[in-house]
This record gives sequence, structure tokens and C-alpha cells, in this order.
Amino acid sequence: MLNNRKSKMIAYILLIIASIIMILPFLFIIFTSLKGDTEFVSGQFTFLPKAWQFENYVAAMQTAAWGTYFKNSFIVTFFGVGASIVVSLLAGYTFARMNFKGKNVIFIILLLGLMVPPQAVIIPQFIIMKHIPLFGGNDLFGMGGNGWLNTYYALIIPQVAAPVGVFLSRQFYQYFPKSLDEAAYMDGAGPIRTFISVYLPLSGPVIAAFGILKTVHIWNDFFHPLIYTNTAEMRTVQLGLQAFQGEFGIEFNLLMAATLVVSIPLIIMFFVFQKHFVQSLLSSSVKG
Repeated sequence: MLNNRKSKMIAYILLIIASIIMILPFLFIIFTSLKGDTEFVSGQFTFLPKAWQFENYVAAMQTAAWGTYFKNSFIVTFFGVGASIVVSLLAGYTFARMNFKGKNVIFIILLLGLMVPPQAVIIPQFIIMKHIPLFGGNDLFGMGGNGWLNTYYALIIPQVAAPVGVFLSRQFYQYFPKSLDEAAYMDGAGPIRTFISVYLPLSGPVIAAFGILKTVHIWNDFFHPLIYTNTAEMRTVQLGLQAFQGEFGIEFNLLMAATLVVSIPLIIMFFVFQKHFVQSLLSSSVKG
């Protein structure tokens, strides 16, 4: 009994320490966003602001066209996550519940995409985007224009492919009993109808888990919008944060204020879908 209490106490202490370590950077961002300009010029570090400047948030939002940046990020994230979820669920269902030649080999090749960094394929992707036929002034052979560059297509279409989503979906569908497929087959349902009527209503946990991961990935993506866009009208929120990097320095207080505002949609989304996310992780660990 005593050893059990000591173990719980040690576990609680470790969890408290880990929580403090994880929350400290967030507190640092909040307090930095509320500091005045003079506190950075003095060169003396203080964790808490000497004067609380709440107007920094208003000034940060007036620095750039944040309405346009948020609109672009919402459009890219909404359609990118939605299309990626549909494709990943269908692919995961196919690998888990259907039998065809070369299934395992194709799945292994698919998983190789997890090992390739995006920087390694950005040049061929850029060339493909630029030479899409009949888009952006291109002719039938993909020449003469910019193709999908500086458009929503370039920011959304590459995000649809998601090996992580296919892997999670396959693992989720793989452990359902075969009786579900047999019952659907007896009722005259084909593979697509079986997926829509039987498996899709049960896919809430994996949709929530992958949806959160994919939303965070697309919303925080800085690399691809930087490469594929070249006008202010197509910038996303991550590119918008560059507005606080001037020629002679960085406005850290305004940058931290804008960073917090940009993070609000992700924080809200996580708390809304937290229950499903945790449920998916628990169910995956039990099945594994």
C-alpha cells in the first residue's frame, strides 16, 4: 500500500514537472507579447512585463492584411484536410479490408513517403505545378505560363497525399471483425456501400485524430506557401508573421502577439475534438 502511494506520488511529481516545462514557452510568448518596445532596447531580460501593453495585439493585427492571410489559411486548411481525410480513409479501408495482388508491396512503397522529407521533392513538385496544362496561361503542353503556381491548387493538391493518414486508417479498419463485411455482403452491399454504410459511421476517432494532425500540419506550413506563392494576396498566416521582421530588427512583442492570435483556431479545434483524439489513441494502443 505504501509503495503504491509512493509510486503515485512520484508519477504526479514527474507529470507536474513535465507540465511546467511544456507550459513555460507558452507563458513566455504571452508575457513577451505584452511588453513594451523599451524593454527590448534595455537589454535586461525580465520574465514578466514591466508595463502591460495590451494594445500590442491591436497594433499587431494592423501591421499586415491579416484578413486576407486568415482567409487563405482557412481555405487551404479546410479543403486540404477534407480531401486528405476522404482519400486516406478510402485508401486505408482498401488496404485493410480488400484483397488484391501486391497489396503489401504497394503499402510498403506508400509508407516510404514517410521517410522522404518535403525538401527533397520540392523541386520536381514545383516543376509539375508550373507546367500543368491549360492553367495559368499554359498551353496544352504546359508551356508559356505559371500553371498552378500562386493559386490555391498548389497549396491544396499536394496536401491531399498523406501516408500518415493512410497508415492510421489501415490500422483502424484492420481490427474490425470479418462478420461486418460478411453481413454487408449478404445484404447485397458492395465495397463502396459497405464503407459508407458500415465503416464510415464508426470512423469518428480516426477522423478526429488524423484531422487534428493534418490541420496543425497545413495551418503551420511555412515552407510550401513560401515556394508556391509570390504575391501578398496568396499569403497564409505563417508567411504573414514575416511582417514583423524589419531591416534593423524584429518586433518581438508584436510577433508574439500575432503568433498567439494565429494559434487560437488550432487551440479551439483541439479542445473541441480532444475527446475523439484521445479515444483514437487509446483504441489504437489496445488493438495494437
